[in-house]
Amino acid sequence: MSLVAFTAVVTLTLLLCVLTGPERDDLDEFYTGFGALSPMRNGLAIAGDYISAATVLGTGGVIALLGYDGVVLALSTALSLTLLMFLLAEPLRNAGRFTMGDVLARRMPGRAARVAACAATLAALLPLMLVQLAGAGDLLAFILGFSGEGLETGCVVTLGALMIGYAAIGGMKGTALIQILKIVTLLGSGAVVAALILRRFDWDPGALLAAARDGSGAGPAFLRSGLQFADSPAPRLDMLSSELTVVLGGAALPHVTMRMYTARGARETRRSMSWAVACVSLFVLVITVVGFGATALVGRAALAADDPQGNTAYLLGSRAAFGADVSTAEALLFTTVTTALFLTLLASVAGMILACANSLAHDVFAAFRRGADGGTGLSARREMTLARASALAIGVPAILLAVLVKDRNLQPLVTLSFCLGASALAPALVYSLFWRRYTRTGLLCTLLGGSLGAVVLMTGTNLVSGAPHAAFPHHDFNWFPFTTTGLVSVPLGFFLGWLGTRLSGRADAEEQRRRYEAVEGLILAGAVSRTGRADSRPRASGS
Repeated sequence: MSLVAFTAVVTLTLLLCVLTGPERDDLDEFYTGFGALSPMRNGLAIAGDYISAATVLGTGGVIALLGYDGVVLALSTALSLTLLMFLLAEPLRNAGRFTMGDVLARRMPGRAARVAACAATLAALLPLMLVQLAGAGDLLAFILGFSGEGLETGCVVTLGALMIGYAAIGGMKGTALIQILKIVTLLGSGAVVAALILRRFDWDPGALLAAARDGSGAGPAFLRSGLQFADSPAPRLDMLSSELTVVLGGAALPHVTMRMYTARGARETRRSMSWAVACVSLFVLVITVVGFGATALVGRAALAADDPQGNTAYLLGSRAAFGADVSTAEALLFTTVTTALFLTLLASVAGMILACANSLAHDVFAAFRRGADGGTGLSARREMTLARASALAIGVPAILLAVLVKDRNLQPLVTLSFCLGASALAPALVYSLFWRRYTRTGLLCTLLGGSLGAVVLMTGTNLVSGAPHAAFPHHDFNWFPFTTTGLVSVPLGFFLGWLGTRLSGRADAEEQRRRYEAVEGLILAGAVSRTGRADSRPRASGS
């Protein structure tokens, strides 16, 4: 049944991409879908991009294995999107057009800002792509019940090719519809499973928590803070670093922020984000119930034996919710759960490939052409062709790297993506959108210095070496005391941006202040058109 469902999903999603893909050579259609999605559908697409396969499986596993600390992690994901809604969403929509490079170049025209933005986009999203591609083989092997190195590698390659096709054929609108299908299926099936788990405990959340505590083997500590960082030299600071990284990093990842440019106006942006936050909040509730249900019904020891990271806890908990005797309807529901995870995997990586391809084509190739020929730039057809070719150029190396690293613990790569988002992209966006005197030198120091700082610090964490669960468990070059880098690298990113701006000199700072004041109304309130004349896209009256 699962194989039939997966075949149907692939066929349906490819058909959606073909039918909704760009009909003509128009950059607005390919990059933003003409802003044709309603706020509800755009909000569902934002939530779909935000909730990746790594989030579903990883967060569910942390809740099942570590209890309270996992719930805090899940709540941090919702808080991150809330931060994006209140602080960055509308300014991003007003200042940007297609990519993060457009936002940064609004005040700092030139190729340096765009190339740096593209490099930061690729650096932040490539590790996350590798994790999800590498996990594709294991996930399908678990669901379909087959094994074998060759079959798992074939799954990675096949799914990677599908994801490249989604991004290249469907563009923004095609991938948005896949994200909508994914989030509706994921939340719908997850809500039913959560209800079945609660029914097993007579709809008493207290009974569920007590059973999870007993099944964890950790006793009362399972429902208290500190289990995740018990071995850390500074548990409280380690937890603070982790939550800071998730909240800031998740809000600034480029495949999420690119959805801000698809809203037609400020009012639509607010309504879209309201829908997205509501969906993510429901996801947090569902994943919490399913995670605790997995511990209560399966047991923490059995979950850890199946996967030390707990990545199969969501599936095992869903299966256990049905009990020993599974009816046809329950078997169909479990197939829906596995199909939702399969869709999540496909849609998440497709969105990341699209974000990287758009940045490479628009911020590098098109920007260099504009600089080389005096401003005429590439034709729309040429830029769209380059964007599709960029999807292939990014996807193929990602597939090859995923095949090479799929047998290792890839948790450091997930953490690295969020660290880069929090340490480089978040400071750059905050400074660019709100600091009048922020200069090009400050921007480059933020992006390059913040990224370099996060990477260097990450090599010293216990996720990389010095622990049984590390990527290199037989080596020990663990010198950084925390699991994530956020507590040091986030202040470093902000400090380097400030320092670079100060070192630019008073003349550069005053020039940037004048440029910012010229577009301040546009960035903060959408008071004038994006081009300074008339916006080429339809705008809502509330913008």
